[in-house]
Amino acid sequence: MTVDFRQWVNSGAPWIWINAAAVAASLIMVVGLLLLIAWNGLGHFWPATVWEMQYQAADGSLQRLVGEIRASEEIAAERLRDAGELPAADAGTLVERYLLKTGNRDVSGLDFRWILQPGIRTRSAPEELVVLERQEWGNLYGFIESLEQDGQSVAAGEAAWQELQPRLQRVTELRDEIHRLQKGAIGRINYSLERLRLRQRGLELDGTVSPEALAGIERERAALQERFGVLQQRLDEKYRDMQRDSLIMSVMDGREIRIAVANIVRAYRPNAMSLFDKTGFYFAKLWEFVSEDPREANTEGGIFPAIFGTVMMVMLMSVLVTPFGVVAAVYLREYARQGPMTRLIRIAVNNLAGVPSIVYGVFGLGFFVYVLGGSIDQLFFRAALPAPTFGTPGLMWASLTLALLTVPVVIVATEEGLARIPRSIREGSLALGATKAETLWRTVLPMASPAMMTGLILAVARAAGEVAPLMLVGVVKLAPALPLDGNPPFLHLERKFMHLGFHIYDVGFQSPNVEAARPLVYATALLLVGVIVVLNLTAISIRNRLRERYRTLEQ
Repeated sequence: MTVDFRQWVNSGAPWIWINAAAVAASLIMVVGLLLLIAWNGLGHFWPATVWEMQYQAADGSLQRLVGEIRASEEIAAERLRDAGELPAADAGTLVERYLLKTGNRDVSGLDFRWILQPGIRTRSAPEELVVLERQEWGNLYGFIESLEQDGQSVAAGEAAWQELQPRLQRVTELRDEIHRLQKGAIGRINYSLERLRLRQRGLELDGTVSPEALAGIERERAALQERFGVLQQRLDEKYRDMQRDSLIMSVMDGREIRIAVANIVRAYRPNAMSLFDKTGFYFAKLWEFVSEDPREANTEGGIFPAIFGTVMMVMLMSVLVTPFGVVAAVYLREYARQGPMTRLIRIAVNNLAGVPSIVYGVFGLGFFVYVLGGSIDQLFFRAALPAPTFGTPGLMWASLTLALLTVPVVIVATEEGLARIPRSIREGSLALGATKAETLWRTVLPMASPAMMTGLILAVARAAGEVAPLMLVGVVKLAPALPLDGNPPFLHLERKFMHLGFHIYDVGFQSPNVEAARPLVYATALLLVGVIVVLNLTAISIRNRLRERYRTLEQ
């Protein structure tokens, strides 16, 4: 059976195949991108082998190197010879080189270095090699010489390694207690002292200050200061306890250095780990990544404040954008006279969706922060001036800016949902005696709720990944405190916050240690995609339930 080519083309079948191929290619690229991000990001947390090498440099000198091989590539030998990094006698067109993480940045000044494969004379992986993750200066690679307590040696060699783990656990517990004291009891006292200062300043501004009021404030301040002194003494004791132990390490150049155990986050021997040990270590690192605060210029530790800030901002944005978008759509569809003005408004709404996001950031900074926030400070927070309260970028203004950015999406989606509801349903409700408002509230809006959720899903997907406007209206590199805590009013909308998208930008392009930051860029990007997916799946599940509830539309 022969098929006429012209007839086949006219039937539209080629376009079906082209569309199917385009969709398949898009899915393959998306999945491939996610796999690439996951491989480069999640692989960072696996404990890599630490090598000890004898390396011959280009000048012929032998060096002892210790570190992890993080990457490898082939490079033209001619280029290396021209740069003086490869002897002219070495033959070949391509030379393999490795990116070696040597750590010990406080000793050598370098965290990473490139080495050439021909220069490696010997390579081994001693089981006694120790990796120390530190609060500052990154990783340290070396061999344990001894463990000291109050300046006196208590163990050496293998015995020092066995004794180190319980002392690290002790330091971790002390560090957690210090954190609870600083963020809990001491934080509440500092907050109360600031409230007292503002109360006194408010009385002075109002001209109602009196000796009795001042005396009452001073009594409260004295009581708080007394409690603060007791807590500060406890804090100093714990800090002294943390500094009790120290570790003597031998590094790759033969020097011995002293490391305070209080500065060590984790100590492990990757070359001596079994597969089971490495798996446990891997999941512990993953948990640290999603649950702890960052350190080392955001290149170490976790990103919990960024996760919290992103979710909090998106939720607040959703609460703000949904009523505005729904009310505007209801007015345009149900109440406004359909004419040239209404069509012009719809065109304007559609055009708003195409405005660059940075323009919204500039508007948010100029109007929300300086005008609206400054007015709020003048009316309600005069006692805090000249220090701004709401007259500075913060969570509230970031959420409002993103709500303004995404409201066209919600308006268009809600309008489409309202347009799909048959006119007969409205007329039937009115015929049964319901008012227009009752018809709208009890019949039309519930049936249009799946469309509203669709608009919200699109708004969340866009808002969660936006970075440019947030750089102007509230996001920071490292927030000193979360927007939500135990101090009244508990949700502090005026505070600055961290965001996963800005964290990716900061770590990837502003970090002083690019090589150390690169894997975290991938890991954070994967986590941001995961957060967006979770938020969208939650909204989709709600939408599907609403669709099942109001299947009348599809009948």
